[in-house]
Order: sequence, then C-alpha cells, then structure tokens
Amino acid sequence: MIRVLVAEDHTIVREGIKQLIGLAKDLLVVGEACNGEQLLETLRHVECDVVLLDISMPGVSGLEAIPRILALSRPPAILVLSMHDEAQMAARALKAGAAGYATKDSDPALLLTAIRRVGSGGRYIDPQLADRMVFEVGLTDSRPLHAALSEREFSVFERLARGANVNDIAVQLALSSKTISTHKARLMQKLNVSSLAELVKYAMAHKLI
Repeated sequence: MIRVLVAEDHTIVREGIKQLIGLAKDLLVVGEACNGEQLLETLRHVECDVVLLDISMPGVSGLEAIPRILALSRPPAILVLSMHDEAQMAARALKAGAAGYATKDSDPALLLTAIRRVGSGGRYIDPQLADRMVFEVGLTDSRPLHAALSEREFSVFERLARGANVNDIAVQLALSSKTISTHKARLMQKLNVSSLAELVKYAMAHKLI
C-alpha cells in the first residue's frame, strides 16, 4: 500500500484528487494540507510514502517546500502537481529534488501511474513535457529569461507576479525588505522589465501564474 499526503490549496481540486486516489486499491490518502506550513507540520507526525505537492501554494510554495521535505529524517518521495506545463518549472522542481512532475490537466490514470512510480522509488515526468524539456532546458539559445533567475529570485518573482509587495514577501521569506528589494531589482534586470505591470505580463505570457 502506497501512503499519499495531498498538499493542494484548492479544496475542490484536493477533494477530487482524494476521490481519485480512493478508487485505487493499492493507494491510500493518509493526510492533506492546504499550504506549505501545514504540510511541513503534518509531515512531522504523519508517515507517508509520497507527497503530492501543488507547486504554487500560498505561503511556503511547493518549490520552497521541496528541500525542507527532503531534510526530514525519513523523507517521502515528492510528486509535484502543477498547472504549469512549463519545461523550466519542471526542471526547477526536479533539480530541487522532486521525484516526479505531473500537470493538473493530465489524464487521471496517468496521475495514478505517476504516484505508483515515485512511490516505488522511480521517477516520473509528464510525457508531453519530457520531450520539451530535452530541447528547451538543454539548449541555451531557446531558454527563457527566467531560467537565469536564482531560486531565491524566482521565489520573489512569483510572489510579485501574484500581487504581493516587498514587505509581504520579506515576512513570508523571513528576510529584510532591503534584501527583497535587491532581489527584485536584480530579477527585473534579468527579465528585462522595468515595471511591475511588465513583470506580471511576462509571468502570464510564460504561464507562470
């Protein structure tokens, strides 16, 4: 029996995933979380084999949660579930230590396959993404500008794009406002944008929000 913890901030999506997993005789949902902090707290007292992790939860994002999950004494395998069928996002998640990456619009049967694969020690990448990753992530000429952002800059970029201000982000990431402002200046330079409106437009164009 593969024990699964579902971390997803949208209740309807979370309930749908739980029902889907409930139909499989070899899978069992042992817990759920609606944000990164709740997930990390739940993992302290609930043992599971796989964390199904939404990459864009409020607070501690999925991407930021990955290294913290892996730092646990008996870390579960991490299967990232994302709205983004974006090769760079998948590459970041896998580089951070996720065992798999599936998109929310993939076939339900494929999601169960993905859970089984990472739960038994394997790896899984959404088939439609796998081909694109080989080309997009590997070839420097076709890499988007946000591929050059550091993990911290990417975290700040995502939050700015979702409407958070510098002070909010400083609190969320436990950093000073000055540090966040520095990250903001650097990432805007790397993305070649000069205003928040342009930054949001860039994020939307690349399906990052």
